[in-house]
Amino acid sequence: MALIEIQHLTKVFGTGADRVTALEDVSLRVEDGDIFGIIGMSGAGKSTLLRCLSMLEKPTSGQIVLDGSDLAAMNGAQLRAERRKMGVVFQGYNLLMQKTVAENVAFPLKLEKGFDKAAVAARVDELLELVGLADKAGAYPAQLSGGQKQRVAIARALATKPEILLCDEPTSALDPLTTKAMLALLADINRKLGVTILIITHELSVVRRICGRVAVIGDGRVAETGTVSQVFENPRSEVTRLLLSEKEA
Repeated sequence: MALIEIQHLTKVFGTGADRVTALEDVSLRVEDGDIFGIIGMSGAGKSTLLRCLSMLEKPTSGQIVLDGSDLAAMNGAQLRAERRKMGVVFQGYNLLMQKTVAENVAFPLKLEKGFDKAAVAARVDELLELVGLADKAGAYPAQLSGGQKQRVAIARALATKPEILLCDEPTSALDPLTTKAMLALLADINRKLGVTILIITHELSVVRRICGRVAVIGDGRVAETGTVSQVFENPRSEVTRLLLSEKEA
């Protein structure tokens, strides 16, 4: 079953001479339980696609169907309710620097009306244990390494028990050893919680290590999609061949 189906998605910024088409006629299916990679060069439209998926940007046209509901056609309370099914891990962590690790993870839960303090505390403890930071609950972001900050961001994104985790370049600021540990954590989350994971990245190694399926994006369009072995071992598009040659040079 397709958890997310993107249909003919287009995103245009500006008008007239300033008009820029960031995404054009993008269609993709992400199946329930997938770890799905979206890869492309810088400026290909990857992050814009993630922002449209999370509805931080309103698509110009097209559909984003989540569990049978078109997010692009929703507004207000209905959209907010559907967005709870998605957690987002941002490239720059986006942690609240004046709040502790535990307070950062609790933040989305405390935005809900009538939240239960004991339930929130229990959920925070559960998530910090999951990401290996149970001993850092009282620490502040400035006291953490890059890998630890990313783990806090992942825990926060999981706070509301989403069905899908959207990750924007989750390893771009990490060293190789920390990257390996981060990908192992994401695989563990996928396996234990059944959360579908969509990873935006420019790193071939990330897709090869963790993803089952991948889409290659170039100039705002899907160049090709398929299993990782299909796409990388037998590339059909010039965009993929260029990506492979650039990364292997």
